[in-house]
Amino acid sequence: MKFNILSGGNKPKRSALDIIKYIGPGLIVTVGFIDPGNWASNVAAGSSYGYTLLWIVSLSTIMLIILQHNAAHLGIVTGDCLSEATTKHTKPAVKNVVLSTAVIACILTAMAELLGGAIALNMLFKIPIKIGSIIMLLVVLWMLFGNSYKTLEKWIIGFVSIIGISFIFELTLVHVQWKSVAVGFVTPTFPLGSLPIIMSVLGAVVMPHNLFLHSEIIQSRQWNLKGDNTIKKQLKYEFVDTLFSMIIGWLINSAMIILAASTFFVSRIPVSALDQAQQMLKPLLGNGASIVFALALLFAGLASTVTAGMAGGSIFAGMFGEPYDMSDGHSRAGVCITLFVALIIIFFISDPFKGLIYSQMFLSIQLPITVFIQIYLTSSKKVMGKYVNSMLDKIALWVIGIVVTVLNIALLVSYL
Repeated sequence: MKFNILSGGNKPKRSALDIIKYIGPGLIVTVGFIDPGNWASNVAAGSSYGYTLLWIVSLSTIMLIILQHNAAHLGIVTGDCLSEATTKHTKPAVKNVVLSTAVIACILTAMAELLGGAIALNMLFKIPIKIGSIIMLLVVLWMLFGNSYKTLEKWIIGFVSIIGISFIFELTLVHVQWKSVAVGFVTPTFPLGSLPIIMSVLGAVVMPHNLFLHSEIIQSRQWNLKGDNTIKKQLKYEFVDTLFSMIIGWLINSAMIILAASTFFVSRIPVSALDQAQQMLKPLLGNGASIVFALALLFAGLASTVTAGMAGGSIFAGMFGEPYDMSDGHSRAGVCITLFVALIIIFFISDPFKGLIYSQMFLSIQLPITVFIQIYLTSSKKVMGKYVNSMLDKIALWVIGIVVTVLNIALLVSYL
């Protein structure tokens, strides 16, 4: 039984209002693409190119919806997360490469999230980055080990809400050229020198640990898997949850670019670091705006570190053919390995910025591995039965997989 957190056996109802009860797993995943890495990419995009790169947020969100729905599809139909399915349906050598690199990806993601939260603590209270990272780790461990999944879901929904409200507040303080915003959303443009930022925005949206996590937590509702009608209802409710949650993430990411464009770009101030952005907001919008910015970053860092830890626990447990369950030793070990190794890395890097670059380089290599193993599994009739990917699904997924791979290789080359 997955998670052991709710009384099971509840079937989805037909009421439209009942759909609200199924909103949650998607929002857990959403925090992965409104994390500190996204903040840095979005601020750089808006401050350097104004509204012209909003289209890449739209495109990457569409790609993300398709990939995340496909990952959740796997979990609902098979009852296994992506890690468990990889263990069951691939050769040991393939499984070891895929899942060991996925754990490393979770560790490096957690490192970036801890750093983001520590940067926020430094902005707010002048706490040194390394001490702030320890504080972040302790709070995240308390959240993961001291609360049920149901409670964590409420916490993270609350964090996402605070982040969204923060950016609504920030946008009320600036003059936004909404006509230019509308054009930017639907008009692909490649300003001179913008390709690295375009690739970084895409890479920050589609992340490997989120695909593993979504296939696991979609089973948190303990839906009954008996009968085609039930599975079809599950898929319908899951898609609504995924679509709604990814749109929320799209709005928040877009708001970051719009804010940066409306403040820094119009003032001809290119910004490449989060602490620099917060410092520059003070003279432009006042002290209140800079504090709200830092608070929102803190909540983003906390929420995304929690989900990185959960993903690490899920992948590690899946190596042993087990579901994520915080009462189980393998899940706990996976969480601890992910978070403590991430903290250790922070203490051994002299330049946090370079550490983030190296972590993104590795993620650029690992992401295609996760995407293509997922496509392989969901396209296998042996794994999915009658719910195997349709030809249209396969075409869409392969196109997305190839585009993501090409852009991530280009991003890796740009780092080198």
